[in-house]
Amino acid sequence: MPTLLVSSKGQIVLPAALRRRLGMGTGARLEVLEESDGLKLRVIRPVATADVKGMAGMVKARARGIPRRLEDFDPASLMTRSRRAKP
Repeated sequence: MPTLLVSSKGQIVLPAALRRRLGMGTGARLEVLEESDGLKLRVIRPVATADVKGMAGMVKARARGIPRRLEDFDPASLMTRSRRAKP
């Protein structure tokens, strides 16, 4: 089992083989949990964010019927239209 040395700044260095096995690159974050018998380090895996603009055009559906407008999906305008349609 490898041992780690704490520097005067409180820093530790994880062995390269361990970092590769865990997929840790520069800037990787670890969570430190204090337990009754010592410390536990856990790799924090950030969730990648997606740019919505990059997803435009990924799904293409055939157009059916008349083109829809943003107003067609507004609940308030739908209620107004339904009231006007009733005699």
